Amino acid sequence: MKRVMLSYRVKADQAEENERLIKQVFKQLFRQLPEGVQYSVYRQSDGVSFVHIAAFEDRAADQLFAALPAFKDFRAAIRERCDEQPVTVHVEELGAYY
Repeated sequence: MKRVMLSYRVKADQAEENERLIKQVFKQLFRQLPEGVQYSVYRQSDGVSFVHIAAFEDRAADQLFAALPAFKDFRAAIRERCDEQPVTVHVEELGAYY
C-alpha cells in the first residue's frame, strides 16, 4: 500500500478557496466511492496550513484518485494559492487505532 502525506501553507486570502476545492474532492469521492482509496485532509490551527494524508491500495487506486476532475481542479493552481509550497512525503504506517 502506498501512503503519502502532503503539507503546505496557503496565502491568507486563499484559505477559503483552498477549503472549497478540498470539499469538492470529498463530494466527488463520496459520489463515486472508489475502492482502495483512503484520504483525509486537516487544517491546522493557524487556518492556512493544511495536511493531506492518502493511502492507495494499488497503482490503479492511485491513478483513479489522480484522475478525479475535482482533484485535478484542486491541483491546477495550488502553487499560486500557496505561501509555502507543497511537500509530499511517502510514509510507512507503523500502527493505527481508529
